[in-house]
Amino acid sequence: MRKSAETPESETGQRVEQRREPRQAVDGEVRFLLGENAKEVRGKLLDRSASGFRAEHNCPELTCGQLVQFRFQASSKGVARVVWTRICAGRVETGFLIIP
Repeated sequence: MRKSAETPESETGQRVEQRREPRQAVDGEVRFLLGENAKEVRGKLLDRSASGFRAEHNCPELTCGQLVQFRFQASSKGVARVVWTRICAGRVETGFLIIP
């Protein structure tokens, strides 16, 4: 069976971590504004790194490459690009890259 280049495994069969930056688990609300009509989506912030974050929310129409405005707290806001969205068992999770 061939191993996928996207999911490298160690010789023991465990996934190899490929992240360039450490993630920190966080707990809090995140809000997104998306689309021309500035639809607001509220979600739960799951973890964060220096250049991105992951959130759970109820907006399955987020697509790879889409830009959103986000706000974590009153002072933490910006623009992020959707990197991936995973929908599983009624949960929607998305990974975002923060645009400097």
